[in-house]
Amino acid sequence: MKMLKEFKEFAVKGNMIDLAVGIIIGAAFGKIIASLVSDLIMPPIGLLLGGMNFTDIHITMKDAVVDPATGKILKEAVNLRIGNFIQVLVDFTIIAFSIFMIVKAIAKMQRNKEQEPPPPPGPTKDQELLTEIRDLLKNK
Repeated sequence: MKMLKEFKEFAVKGNMIDLAVGIIIGAAFGKIIASLVSDLIMPPIGLLLGGMNFTDIHITMKDAVVDPATGKILKEAVNLRIGNFIQVLVDFTIIAFSIFMIVKAIAKMQRNKEQEPPPPPGPTKDQELLTEIRDLLKNK
């Protein structure tokens, strides 16, 4: 029962909503970066390397089993898809670098807020009393 109460407090505080928004935005950001890498970055790199498509790079560990009479594939080939791994690795690197830059910018903004000097403290009660006494003595 206590855990349910704690969860309710967590959800009502807005943390859960912030978390959900962050996950949704992160998923969308990941799709954008995946498209950037697969559609804009890797094709020119493949062209420079002789017109290769990175997703086609693979090592066949076991060939497919084909029925000689019908030409149907009975068992799929077993492949190590190295090119796809390279593309995902590039995706991850770009996403990680982007998040690093965002976190770095947020940390810098927080440091700037912390470095602002606090406003000078107001006069204490003793100082106010002494000021009043001084003013009364001036007026006499």
